[in-house]
Amino acid sequence: MTRFALALALIPAVLSAQQWEPRDTDALFEQAALDSLLRGTTITFFDEGQSEFFADGRYTYTYANNDGTGYGYFTVMEDSTICVEFVTGFSRCDLYVTDASGRLIVITASGDRFPTRP
Repeated sequence: MTRFALALALIPAVLSAQQWEPRDTDALFEQAALDSLLRGTTITFFDEGQSEFFADGRYTYTYANNDGTGYGYFTVMEDSTICVEFVTGFSRCDLYVTDASGRLIVITASGDRFPTRP
């Protein structure tokens, strides 16, 4: 995936019409488990972009090569999703799963899958 395409995929989307398509081999998270896994941590994607979930509910996404950062606040939902309200007024929700190998995968509302680095 090109950097431009990834940037477009990560632009906040309005919280409507999400149609995530987890695979049969994907495992969903319970709300408390997902919160415990990510709150206070940073996940890194294979393009070197990073999502940081602060303990107090703040969220940042820093594009690869420090090419800009989005700021907002995250909420862990009951359906294995995390929703982010960005300070710009945009919102998005993504589905968080583990795949058959146990790798954390972020699935966007449009169905794009972004594996994270171990």
